[in-house]
Amino acid sequence: MRSIGSTLIAIWLIIGLVACFQRDYFSGNDADCGSLGTILVTVAAGPLNYVGVNPKVDDCEVPQPSE
Repeated sequence: MRSIGSTLIAIWLIIGLVACFQRDYFSGNDADCGSLGTILVTVAAGPLNYVGVNPKVDDCEVPQPSE
């Protein structure tokens, strides 16, 4: 039972990763917080990407280090 769950989760995440490649999320040089967030939520959405879910993170704020 445990191996079936692990296998299903792995397949779910692989499908999300394939969606990222199809949307060319890895082709640009934009290494900002929004791009990384979009990639992570797209991978997490998995097969839902193919039924109309298009998760995006437009911008995010990273806390600045204190001086």
